[in-house]
Amino acid sequence: MLPIFLKTLPFFAIIALGYGAGRTRFFPDEATAWLTRFVFYFALSAMLFRFSANLSLRAVIDWPFLWAYLAGSLLVYLLATAVALLRRAPVAEAAVEAQCAVVGNTGFLGVPMLTLLLGAQAIGPVMLVLAVDLLVFSSLIVIVVTASRDGRIAPGVLLSVGRGLAQNPMIVSMLAGFLWSATGIPLPGPADEFLALLGAAATPGALFAIGASLVSKGAERLSVAVWLSFCKLVLHPAAVGFMAFVVFPVDRFAAGVMISAAALPVAGNVYILARHYGVAPHRVSTAILVSTAASVVTLSIVIARVT
Repeated sequence: MLPIFLKTLPFFAIIALGYGAGRTRFFPDEATAWLTRFVFYFALSAMLFRFSANLSLRAVIDWPFLWAYLAGSLLVYLLATAVALLRRAPVAEAAVEAQCAVVGNTGFLGVPMLTLLLGAQAIGPVMLVLAVDLLVFSSLIVIVVTASRDGRIAPGVLLSVGRGLAQNPMIVSMLAGFLWSATGIPLPGPADEFLALLGAAATPGALFAIGASLVSKGAERLSVAVWLSFCKLVLHPAAVGFMAFVVFPVDRFAAGVMISAAALPVAGNVYILARHYGVAPHRVSTAILVSTAASVVTLSIVIARVT
């Protein structure tokens, strides 16, 4: 485990650097917002486009992998929902808590970290995990929260979900990259170098932004946040690992990448959705803070065990 911990330590050190810069107000909230925007719309999109443009969609799609990850995630999602409802939490809050339990920081942390730690072979599996998180769970929370308030699923909600997916730069960049790959035309040298240079900013920029954003995360319902962090860091990788090795046999390396991605801390976009709908945003921010701090140790343990 120690060698893996030492390899992951620089990533978390950049997160800590970002946190320190934000805490001292050397890097204020406005700067964090703009850095996040740069990473989200430019650097990370360039990285994802370049990755997918150099991959074949047919080679990336792995149906046992997808079913294993989706089934394991849904198992934890339903468990977190049931626990929230047993506490008599409203349906909307239960949906937000369930989102915390299964949606990890795959875009900002998983893509750069796991591809560097596990090699180029990890790119395809990590992108599949990211696709499921974006297409399935990011859509599901909008549908459940809206339906719980309106008492029904209106056509306008589905249109809003579709519009949101079509405007997500991570989805657009991956799709555009695979479309380019389908043409069989290699990326021109200058274009490839441009994307490589811009994409290289994604890793330090995303990690620094994660750390700086943690400063604004308040504490609420710590016991719930600890439970959700346990779901995300322990139960989620265990569930997808069970599905990958027992129910839907998956290639061992790909399964290791899937389990490692499932062990990532709670994603920041869950907070954005919670704040947008006014559903337990402080609870989500606490879960992000707790899970990110704990993942310094837990993520290293998981990666060491499955790789």
